[in-house]
Amino acid sequence: MVQKIVHDWATGKVYPHFQFVFSFRFRDLNAINCRINLRNLILDLYPYFGNILGELWKNPEGLLFTFDGLDEFKDSINFADNRRNTEPQYMCTDPEDWCEVSDIVYSLLQHKLLPGCSVLVTSRPTALHLLEKAEISVWAEILGFVGEEWKEYFNKFFEDQSVAAAVFNHVEENEILYTMCYNPSYCWILGLSLGPFFTQRERKQQRVPKTITQLYSYYIYNILKNHGREIESPRDVLLKIGEMAFTWVSKKKIVFRNGDLIKYNLQPSQFLSGFMMELLERDDSAQSVVYTFPHLTIQEFVAALAQFLSPYPGNIRKLLSEAHSKKDGRFEIFLRFVVGLSSSQSARPLEEFLGPFLHQTICRVIDWVKEMIEGQIRKSGSKTGKRNLLNTLHYLFESQNTALARATVGSVETLTFGDREAECTLQLTPIDCAVLSHVIGLCDTIKYLDLEYCSIQCEGFQRLGPGLHKCQVLRLGANKLRDSGVKLLSAALRNPDCKILRLWLWDNGLTASCTEDLSSALSTNRSLTALNVGCNNLGDSGVKLLSAALRNPDCKIQELDISDNRLTDSCAEDLYSALRTNRSLTWLNLRTNSFTDQSVPALRSLILTCRSLEWIQ
Repeated sequence: MVQKIVHDWATGKVYPHFQFVFSFRFRDLNAINCRINLRNLILDLYPYFGNILGELWKNPEGLLFTFDGLDEFKDSINFADNRRNTEPQYMCTDPEDWCEVSDIVYSLLQHKLLPGCSVLVTSRPTALHLLEKAEISVWAEILGFVGEEWKEYFNKFFEDQSVAAAVFNHVEENEILYTMCYNPSYCWILGLSLGPFFTQRERKQQRVPKTITQLYSYYIYNILKNHGREIESPRDVLLKIGEMAFTWVSKKKIVFRNGDLIKYNLQPSQFLSGFMMELLERDDSAQSVVYTFPHLTIQEFVAALAQFLSPYPGNIRKLLSEAHSKKDGRFEIFLRFVVGLSSSQSARPLEEFLGPFLHQTICRVIDWVKEMIEGQIRKSGSKTGKRNLLNTLHYLFESQNTALARATVGSVETLTFGDREAECTLQLTPIDCAVLSHVIGLCDTIKYLDLEYCSIQCEGFQRLGPGLHKCQVLRLGANKLRDSGVKLLSAALRNPDCKILRLWLWDNGLTASCTEDLSSALSTNRSLTALNVGCNNLGDSGVKLLSAALRNPDCKIQELDISDNRLTDSCAEDLYSALRTNRSLTWLNLRTNSFTDQSVPALRSLILTCRSLEWIQ
């Protein structure tokens, strides 16, 4: 992305007000082990600037500095540390001042050095907390591919458009794989791993991957198939690669040097190049080769795979517990892969080249998952507890072990990820929703599901929807479901096996457009007794449609909250007409609407009809 920004600036497409753009990578800056000044930092990378830098300092507004990959920087920059502003050894207010690289970056960002210049810093989410105290005026999140761009990628990836269509259809039908497609790197992995299933006749009868672990198993399988014959013992070499990868996951590093390979008795080879990319890097004014996995998740997968190749399974549970205890998320994906690889379906393709996974390791991983889930269910009251529980549900999904799922969550009656206080709730991604739907689908005991303030939105709700009819109490308030989300929920209400008794949909941005579907569902539903659609924008036309459902003699609604919905006198007669024939409703909330004295006769009749009516003008 940074390269494109620099290219577009150089060709005049963006930022015409900048005279010069200086681009640095934190990965390169890690090689600087001494104090340096901004002048030499620039000349080291741009030697042709010679002695003209002094002229540039006179117009800092014309300078843009980009620093790419803060998450890869070896030093931690504390932007809340006031020592940098008061103690001489940390101060860097002049391009000629000698200091640490971290001090230069700090001073540029905090406008202490060359005030008026512009600075762009990029980072993976794992290091964003370092920038919270920095004086940053604009934040941007890179979303990657959206909508039709996913399909377009596969059409360009495969020459055979029938294969492209088959791969995309499989991805589209699979919630977890589909939600990965925003990331171009994931699309590349999907294309490499899934393509053979739709192009090689002998592979068509095998089950196409549906979890990320299964997907990555076939990614590695294809490398082993193409390069496995080039080395005497692929299992031993892959174990060493995995051990090295795990060490670097632990240290949050993604770049390997020749010294790292030597330490693990690895030699550069065509086999190794199947797993890792070779990059030319500057090191002390010289060129050297460094290695990195094509994507961080591939590094995490190989690190997980090494646990099953090791002949010593004794410490696996201790390792998993220690990894799970880290609160910075560095092992989150690694742990999902470990549990996923305990499944025979994920292990089978790799065992063809690597030999059988150690049975003791598989058993100990499964036992650890059981203990973790049972413990997290009991501790899911806090936000941290909710996050830990959600992570363990991801483990269950990756394992695809139905017996394990039913043994651990088969008797759970309550799942709570929301809260009436927004700051105590957990934000759920579409992938989280797909995992949650999978768990609900496996268990028939979950009666109460609280997802209030979870920011699910319509895309997440699409993933969550299929299993919702099995729950008795659904709290879905403040989730921005919009009308399209409620249309999906109406399908659950129409399900003949629907068990939903109480449904909260307050503050979801609903309008009259969704009430036709909702009204139709209420007319046929035989279970729902309480509905809260308060704090929306149903309006008079929406309530008129709901009134039609209330007139249906089969409607079972006993409690209805339509407060704060911009209702006026126009709908009062419709409500009165509906409730004059309705025999189930006993509680109605109409507060915070726009009724006037003209509605008093009809509303008085409502009070007499519903003995427990709560009404505040």
